[in-house]
Amino acid sequence: MMDYQKASFAAGGLAVCLQGEGFSVSAHGTEWRQAEGYRPRIALKDGSALYFDSAAEITRASFRSGVGEGVRTSYRGFAQDGERLPLAFDTLVWVENSTGDLRFEWIPIEDGGIGAEAVYWPGPMEFCEGSADWYTVLNIQQGLLVPNNWPVELGKIHFDGQLCTAAAYMPWFGQVRPGGGYIAICETPWDAAYQAEHPAGGPYTQVSFRWLPSLGLLTGRRIARYSFRGDCDYNDLCKIYRAYAKETGLLTTLAEKAVRNPNVDRLIGAGVVHKGIKTHVSPGSLFYDPEHPEKNDCMVPFSAREAEIRRFHDKGVEQLYLHLDGWGQPGYDNQHPDYLPACAEAGGWEGLKSLSDTLAEYGYLFGLHDQYRDYYFDAATFDPSFACQNPDGSIFDQARWAGGRQSYLCASQAPYYVKRNFEEVLAHGIRLAASYLDVFTCNEPDECANPDHRMTRKECLEYRAACFDYLTSRGIVPSSEEVTDWAVKSLVFAHYGPYDFMLSPPGSPRKGIPAPLYNLVYHDCMILPWPMEQTEDEDYMLYALLNGGAAYLDREGAYPNTDGAFDLQAEKKLDEQIRRWRIVSALQKRVAKCEMVRHELLTPDGKKQRTVFSDGTEVTVDFRDGSYQISDPA
Repeated sequence: MMDYQKASFAAGGLAVCLQGEGFSVSAHGTEWRQAEGYRPRIALKDGSALYFDSAAEITRASFRSGVGEGVRTSYRGFAQDGERLPLAFDTLVWVENSTGDLRFEWIPIEDGGIGAEAVYWPGPMEFCEGSADWYTVLNIQQGLLVPNNWPVELGKIHFDGQLCTAAAYMPWFGQVRPGGGYIAICETPWDAAYQAEHPAGGPYTQVSFRWLPSLGLLTGRRIARYSFRGDCDYNDLCKIYRAYAKETGLLTTLAEKAVRNPNVDRLIGAGVVHKGIKTHVSPGSLFYDPEHPEKNDCMVPFSAREAEIRRFHDKGVEQLYLHLDGWGQPGYDNQHPDYLPACAEAGGWEGLKSLSDTLAEYGYLFGLHDQYRDYYFDAATFDPSFACQNPDGSIFDQARWAGGRQSYLCASQAPYYVKRNFEEVLAHGIRLAASYLDVFTCNEPDECANPDHRMTRKECLEYRAACFDYLTSRGIVPSSEEVTDWAVKSLVFAHYGPYDFMLSPPGSPRKGIPAPLYNLVYHDCMILPWPMEQTEDEDYMLYALLNGGAAYLDREGAYPNTDGAFDLQAEKKLDEQIRRWRIVSALQKRVAKCEMVRHELLTPDGKKQRTVFSDGTEVTVDFRDGSYQISDPA
């Protein structure tokens, strides 16, 4: 047995010391330690907490296997209000000899339904130095660097930091300071989240993981892997994760995907046009306007959209992808998953087919917006027994979106509905080269406690991926809302992969310096369209160039001032939109299948930046004067 108050071991080039519930690591001449005074805990739903060190029985023993060594700690004998609780767990802190990675494993032994909300362990690193040279790397959407002296508070994180959502396109965070840095990778992200704190002006930033119960219980081993480096920056951390993505099979390139579907290559360089057909806002919806009821319904015929496509062709647009919203009879965000037939008053199946035929005639690509998570109460086949059920038997109920009251469809049912609907669409002769399944890669994975189709979060992600894979099997390039990396193997493109500030009103304070962390890992695996608006301060086209991405040629938001669709300026003339798209398209065709090998902040405030691609192309942008420079490969 080992002393609980102090236990040390050395392996894989690291020296690790556990002191009570604290830890420290010496790596590459730099010492990292858990924040002083931090007490790991299990938060309960009643607002109380069980601290690890409150266990009556805590024992430590050395751990050794053929691949590493460390310390195992066992916790038994928890009590609350004088009553013993049926709770027991172990922690395992060990170093993998071949890699030098430090692993933290939380291992549940017994959870008798204590009502756990989350396990907070391991704690955040001590990271207190009010300097820009000390910064935290967060995968909030495309990526964010938070210097310790950043003047703006980080505040609340989307989805409360849950992994596999827009809060974390990739399940890792990191911190860098003079002399060293580390990356913390969550290897079990489906039941995990993170929290980060940075007050206005710092002088510190703290970030750590927490483990979520599965279907109300603390079940399943949870694993975080910390990799330490000497002198490094955020580029190095991204490349560590890229190697991990290769190792685990997540990293699947566009070149590989194009072998399965030639439409992938046709999508590279295409101008993205986002349009809608029918809008109907139900009276119960948050977006319903009782003062101006005429605004709650509108309809544009398929023939009008067809005329717009002909105009793009007449203007010389060679490549185009049309993403069509609101094409079903119920209207946008209504009555899913029972969305068919095609909107009758817009022209019905014949009108939709004519539009798809025109796109095919010009060599353009066509895709439909569809939804298989929001489960509307007024859908023809709605049945609460197929909604995601909470452990207490209740189901989710809200009325935010246009269709009014809804629950969530259990993802175990989604592949059946996707097949049912798309087979009918294809049977009507609609020529689909691509399509979009909304929210799957933005919102958190769901759970379902219904014994007929019980589903964990991990299984939910597998069912969502099965929906994308079905589209691929029918020759349809799949896309979704955003780009969380659990879906990289199945997806080709997304609605966007923006920096977080792009979804806030222009002029909002920024919570850090935007950095293309996701593209530093996955640029050659995904096609990401970028907004092309110009604000008073910035030209968003520069971000499209910096990231070697696709460009929105024409974009209409489904909801006003939502998801980055802000009314920023008077509409540009079409000729100017096309001119700007051509600039972005030419670069995308060159680098779409290239790795982004490096990103550089050429000024401390990030107003001037550079990216370097694996073919030697360098893109330098200056947001101060709106200029850019693209070098030819060496």
